[in-house]
Formats: sequence, structure tokens, C-alpha cells
Amino acid sequence: MRVVLIVLGIILLAVIGRLLVVIVPASGVLADLEPRLTDQCEVLTIAPGTEDVTIDPSTGRAFVSTDYRRGGARGAIYSFSVGDPSSLREVSGDTPDAFHPHGISLWTGRAGRQRLFVVNHLTPDEHAIEIFDVAADGALSHVESIAYVALSSPNDVLAVGERQFYATNDRANTTGIMGQLEAYLGLPLASVSYFDGEAGRIVADGLAYANGINIAADGRTLYVAEILGRGVRVYDRDPATGELEKLRDISVPTAPDNIEIASDGALWIGGHPRVFDFVAHVDDPAHIAPSHVLRVDPETGQSETVLLDLEGRLNASSVAAVHDGTLIVGGVFDDRVLICPAR
Repeated sequence: MRVVLIVLGIILLAVIGRLLVVIVPASGVLADLEPRLTDQCEVLTIAPGTEDVTIDPSTGRAFVSTDYRRGGARGAIYSFSVGDPSSLREVSGDTPDAFHPHGISLWTGRAGRQRLFVVNHLTPDEHAIEIFDVAADGALSHVESIAYVALSSPNDVLAVGERQFYATNDRANTTGIMGQLEAYLGLPLASVSYFDGEAGRIVADGLAYANGINIAADGRTLYVAEILGRGVRVYDRDPATGELEKLRDISVPTAPDNIEIASDGALWIGGHPRVFDFVAHVDDPAHIAPSHVLRVDPETGQSETVLLDLEGRLNASSVAAVHDGTLIVGGVFDDRVLICPAR
């Protein structure tokens, strides 16, 4: 009995230590926050859950993934010109019957041919990557749905070919006691899978709630956001095999969600500066979840706060995309994006 008590005591101390060393700092509960830029932003109402935004740099057309993340109606993809928000329209086209989009990625091939890759949560336990052809006017037409065992809890997707892509699995355990332990202790059990056009497999693991994923213009340097790691993991990608080799970690002063990359190579990140407020906002829409946008220099690791909203003009920012001096910020639950000057 004494041995059992000693073991339980050691486990309890380990849990408390994990909470103090990892979870409290990662939560941002001690962060000193000052509002920035929101008074210069306009609001564009779209649909609930503007979780991900990506912009075609050649046309300035923004695609927005939306879904009713608290349950209810199916989601949709919207599009508008960054220079003309009044051009907003739904472009979802012939989506699957069960359509709850999450992360998105725009792929451009030879002669300007484009495809939009979309994470789709068909049910809480079934997921797929939907591939759409993009017409000249931005309208989408569904090509195929891809699912495989390693696509277990997808959050974001990164297209690297006509039907090749990476996808982050934000958790290894989504239910039960292990799901609770992984979430609340920030256990590094998340992963990245790769679909090579024929089959999918895990190519990176050991991540604390993997979220956004993107790649530099060189086609090799790949970035993955770790919400509970409060950082961005950098990998070297082998274009021939799809394998990833860890290079380094970049610490950031927020819980990073999606990653967009500007023309100058800077990482633009929408994040959650206070994770506990975000968790409260999930259950109570009236509870404000601050929004935070960072610009990160991937070479030096230095970050700059571009936007910080503490008043709920947009709750729980999840993405920040830039084009031609304009910043578009989307959120996990809110029915709008912010359109702001990019500095």
C-alpha cells in the first residue's frame, strides 16, 4: 500500500509540475496585453466560423472557410476580392452532403491551374480532405474526397501537388480520459500526415496540439503551429519523398492557430493570447476570447504584435492573411472577418 501511495504521489507531483511549467505559461494567463490596431479595421459579415482564410496572390481573391462550430447547419466556402469586399459570394458549389470545412489550402499548378484543398469533418469521427477545382471566377467544383487511417484528427491542410498534401492531426486522442489528459496537460502526441497521391502516412509527431501548416516559397521549409507548445516547428521537406526533418522551434507570444505566408516570407499568425479565455468562449459566446495577430520573421524568430483585440470585435482569431497592404483576420466562431491595414 505504501508503494502505491508513493507512486500516486509521484504521478501527482509530475502532473502539478507539468501544469506549472507547461500549461500555465502556454495559456497566456500571465500575459500583459494592450489593444492594437482594431480601431482601424472594418468588419465584413460572412457566416459563422470564419476559421481559415487564404488569398490567391496573383488575383487578390480571398477564400474563407466557414462552419457552425457549435453545431447546426453545414458549412460553406466564400470568396471575395481583397480590394472589393462587396464582391463577397458563396463559391462552395457541389460539396458533399456532409460538409463542415476547417483548414484550407490553395494549390496553383502549371498554366495557373488551381485547386482548393479543404479539411472536412463529415462526422465527429470521420474526416476527409476535399479537393475542388477552382474556376477563373473563383467558383469551386468538387473533384474527390480523400480519407486514410493516418488522417485521424485533421485541423489544417497544405497542398503541395495536384493530389498531394500534408495535414495536421491536432490530437492523438479526441475522447475519454486520454483525450482530457492530452488536452489539459499539453501532451505532445499530435502529428502531421502526408498523402503522396496514393497513400497516407505519418511523417512527423511529438507536437503539442498541431494546428496550422504552411510552406515557404522554396518548397522545402515547412512550418507547423503548436497551440499548446506556443511555438512554430520548422521542418526541412524532401520534395521527392515527402519526408520531414525537424530543423528548429520558433517561440511565439501566443497560442498559434493558422499560418499564412506573405510575399516577403514573413509568417502571419492568428492566435489565442489567453487560452483559458478561448476555452471559456467555446461554451459561452458572451465570454470574450481575445484575438492576436503576429508577424514573425522565420529567419530570426522575432515576432511583432500587429493586432490585439480585447473587446470582442472579433473573438478567437484563428487566421491572418495579407495581400497588397491589407490584412484579413478570421475567427473560430464569429460570423465575420476584420479587414485592416497591414503594417
